[in-house]
Amino acid sequence: ERARASGRALGLAGFETLEFSESAARRAEDRMNEEGAALLAAIPHGAMAVVLDPRGRSLTSEDFATRIQTARDSGTGALCLIIGGADGLAESLRARAQLMLAFGAATFPHQLVRVMLAEQLYRATTILSGHPYHRA
Repeated sequence: ERARASGRALGLAGFETLEFSESAARRAEDRMNEEGAALLAAIPHGAMAVVLDPRGRSLTSEDFATRIQTARDSGTGALCLIIGGADGLAESLRARAQLMLAFGAATFPHQLVRVMLAEQLYRATTILSGHPYHRA
């Protein structure tokens, strides 16, 4: 909720969470492809897609905030942050992504990644608004 309030003041329209059902396909590759197709269909035209992937780039909170600011300032209509399913991400999602982001090389539970991502969104909005986001 804090990120929503801070974001509106910065010209960020708000945050929305979409959840998708896990595919019932028997093979992992088929599940990834079905889930990938559903996620791709949900990305608005002109949106910047960021996928969370252990093979992605690790960014500092400041760098993450700068990426959000650059997207906002360039007129990007939406920023879609995508967490894949238990089997991982379809190649079609990786290909669509403008950024592959990692929270380290370790694998984390889906719900924990959501919390970590929410925290980084909050930190990004506080950084962009000029407030200190942590205390030493």
